[in-house]
Amino acid sequence: MNKPVSTEKRIIASKHVELGQKNAKGQTYTDINDIFYNSEQKPVFFTGSEVIKEAIRRSSVGTSVAYPITPQSEAAALIGELYAEGYLDEYFRGESEFAVMGQCAGAAFGGHRVFTTTAGPGTLRAMENFPMWAGSRLPIQVCVTCRGVNSPLSIQPDTLEMHYLLETGMLVWHAETAQDLFDFILKGFIVAEQPDVHVPIATCCDGFFVTHTKDTVQLPSEDLCLTPYDPYKSPVTVMDMESAPIRMMRDPFVMKSNYISYATHASWQQEVHAAVERSRKHTIALLGGLIDEINTDREILIVSSGTAVSQSREAIRLLEQEGIKVGLVKIKTIRPFPTEEIRQVTKNAKHIFVPEFNVAGWLAREIKAIIPDNDRVYVGPHVAGGMTMPSEVIRDEIKQHLGMKVDTLGSRG
Repeated sequence: MNKPVSTEKRIIASKHVELGQKNAKGQTYTDINDIFYNSEQKPVFFTGSEVIKEAIRRSSVGTSVAYPITPQSEAAALIGELYAEGYLDEYFRGESEFAVMGQCAGAAFGGHRVFTTTAGPGTLRAMENFPMWAGSRLPIQVCVTCRGVNSPLSIQPDTLEMHYLLETGMLVWHAETAQDLFDFILKGFIVAEQPDVHVPIATCCDGFFVTHTKDTVQLPSEDLCLTPYDPYKSPVTVMDMESAPIRMMRDPFVMKSNYISYATHASWQQEVHAAVERSRKHTIALLGGLIDEINTDREILIVSSGTAVSQSREAIRLLEQEGIKVGLVKIKTIRPFPTEEIRQVTKNAKHIFVPEFNVAGWLAREIKAIIPDNDRVYVGPHVAGGMTMPSEVIRDEIKQHLGMKVDTLGSRG
């Protein structure tokens, strides 16, 4: 009869890595809930790029592959410093963004926890790899530091690339702040690697607004870290000496019959999207829900994600000075999309505004697609190409839409 495992040292991986055990750097393998909720958190004043470094320091990452593109270059370089300090097994620069994502796939096929970063045109150049990651059930995490991709070229914040990621089969989370970014990176690994999920995750933030701005962030001790990834909990075969790379093609009958090939690929795509939906229960537990809500009983609501939420908070304060009461909904995960949550919190709203940093208004489209009486949704305000969206712009568009007088620029002096 096997001896019971104590709660202090539960075996949580087939490699027999135990909670409470120390790694080569002297860090203690710690449960994700204990890292965030049962350990001391200390304030630091960091940029978002520095926060990415600190998240990876505590994430037991095996491989990170880098390629420079603004605004993620600094974060990628800082991860290189972690490699030099011994926190990662492998780190190198790829030949291009496309090559980076293929190299990340190879490391993940081989059983490593993998993290990389990208932005804007780099995201688009790498795009073919993302559905390949999902179809191969590789729980790679990529931090997307969103920037403009439209011509004329812009390196400024813009979330258009998130639009392209939505149907890749990946989880897509959107951090508002540096604190969100730190939390989402660690928690993202845990959710993506669940056996009933096991798909890649894009942890997105708005470039410069988050990556290059300093903010106060509460961090757990760097002596704590996540337990390593266990590839043998994967729902598909990991590459090892018994499963050679050629096995990744699956059974050869798929290549012999168009009918079987179509059916196989269709059912597999359905399974990938079902895996994204299954991530809800894990995500809700770790993020405290897929949305945050403030005063959603009001007739006027702002629904947004990322740093547009921060701008909206100030716009709401300005509106309340004029006696206009507005509620706020912050969307934390775009995939899975909080469909039922949005339906519930908007059921009494007469006016729903969706500020966005992109030309397409893709988040407003997502919301319009799921709620009844969707003419309540005002697509905007939204800006593109790196333009700023001051809180006054949100305030004034809401007032104009409500038929209220708005001062002209000239009258403001």
